Amino acid sequence: MEFDLQKDLKSVLFSAETIQSRVKELAREIEESCQGEEITVISIINGAIIFTADLIRRVRLPVRLDCIRASSYGNETRPVHAPKIIDSVRLDVEGRHVLLVDDILDTGNTLRTVRNELMECSPASVRTCVLLDKKARRSVDFEADLVGFEIPDEFVVGYGLDFAERYRHLPCIGVLKEELQEL
Repeated sequence: MEFDLQKDLKSVLFSAETIQSRVKELAREIEESCQGEEITVISIINGAIIFTADLIRRVRLPVRLDCIRASSYGNETRPVHAPKIIDSVRLDVEGRHVLLVDDILDTGNTLRTVRNELMECSPASVRTCVLLDKKARRSVDFEADLVGFEIPDEFVVGYGLDFAERYRHLPCIGVLKEELQEL
């Protein structure tokens, strides 16, 4: 049986082709800003795993990879609690150039929390790269260094973004139909 989960989308904001084109541009921007130096990429999972994988495959620099797990949404469409770091990085980032990668920057709380934790490890630098920026939801003073796309205040899924751990595998990014935004 074949499922077409794209039928659950009210609209598609970015096609798979558009996403891959922008990921390629972001990789080029990372290469230019790092000037040939090794970077340590820290991916906030689960959401950023697909974006991170595609991004680092396109970066032509030495890359070390680690992941950090943070939670604030649960099974809701809005954060239900302050961000909690559930599993931290294992790599030593002291004196290293770190690129923190996330799927979406909305309130800014998660990225700020994770960035602050990384700063306690004395890296040479920490830059942030997000696939999506939802400025309308910002509740703290935080901006990403690199942004794939700005989006409206809509609940989006696909390409790593989920609702209750569903839809992450969609190759596009779309707005989930409102009637499906409840469990």
